[in-house]
Amino acid sequence: MTPAARYAAAIEILDKMLAGTAAEKALTNWARSNRFAGSGDRYALRDIVFDVLRCKRSFACLGGAETGRGLILGALRSAGVAPETVFSSTGYAPAALTLDEAAARAAPSGFAALDCPDWLAPELQRSLGANFAPILRQLQSRAPVFLRVNLRLTTLEAGAQSLAKEGIATRPNTLAKTALEATENPRKVQNSTAFQTGLVELQDVASQAIVEMLPLSKDARVLDYCAGGGGKVLAMAGLCAARYFAHDIAPARMKDLPVRAKRAGVSVDILASSTLPKAGQFDLVFADAPCSGSGSWRRAPEAKWALTPDRLTALCDIQADVLAKASALVSKNGYLSYATCSLLQLENEDQINAFLAKSPGWALISQRAFTPLDGGDGFYIATLKKLG
Repeated sequence: MTPAARYAAAIEILDKMLAGTAAEKALTNWARSNRFAGSGDRYALRDIVFDVLRCKRSFACLGGAETGRGLILGALRSAGVAPETVFSSTGYAPAALTLDEAAARAAPSGFAALDCPDWLAPELQRSLGANFAPILRQLQSRAPVFLRVNLRLTTLEAGAQSLAKEGIATRPNTLAKTALEATENPRKVQNSTAFQTGLVELQDVASQAIVEMLPLSKDARVLDYCAGGGGKVLAMAGLCAARYFAHDIAPARMKDLPVRAKRAGVSVDILASSTLPKAGQFDLVFADAPCSGSGSWRRAPEAKWALTPDRLTALCDIQADVLAKASALVSKNGYLSYATCSLLQLENEDQINAFLAKSPGWALISQRAFTPLDGGDGFYIATLKKLG
């Protein structure tokens, strides 16, 4: 496919998404209907679409409309590319610009320039303070690709060397002792020997950093209460030989966890909601609660535009419920660690303060917020101790 043909395909995909189709589904459906496109074309299309989603509001301003054509036009103008070199009506290129499309557009300003929803800006400003604008600008760009080295099976240096043999260049990241950043050929990671044999996993560096902050100890009983795909419980198991359990209210999310655990050389017992009350109490309960995902909008940009005030309120109610239920599973003198991939105090410090205000017998041990300015995704973690 020519570059112009790729933009034409991106316009088609974006229009499907604007009509309500999820990004991944729209991309998959296009690939199935256009089997002539090679892997390079599919990767390039994915990059175009996600680059647009990160900057949908500002690109719509630059392009004059929130349509596939308007967004691509805005993306080209933002990148300093002459739009007529793409919108040429030649071959499989998009149709030439109309007079209205070709008209000059004013640069976006204010919250639009930062691709920030107006309704969410006050809470983001309260949460981020002076870093509000720098962080929002960081969310407009692609996130780095990070790998977690499984220290139960190898060392950071040996993991990097294994990847290098297959052309995947990496460098350590100081935010976590297990972290490598892929600097060349990141898309080759999942087919690499290091990945297939459990030496490395794909995991954001801030996600790795919060796992390193957990009060893990050998032989402790540790529950990942909202395990999802299991990335964090596997990261815990890669650091410390405790006994690990995983639970999620939607068990299907954990379907790949047994295979991943076997590949990593660790053991994780999966607990269904029906058996959880019979499992006893735990020395550490880790709850990575459902949240807005605002810290990971670089990786999942459509979530920013899908979030609504009602949805945020519902998420906060879920988080309070998670804290209440997870805390009931902690043994005397045990720990509860609460985490989100959110930048919002409403989902982070405010939740912990509300829990402590109505839950005597708990003490806050530590808390920390990571933002994209630290290099990875935005994350928050607080660890509480249940007093005897």
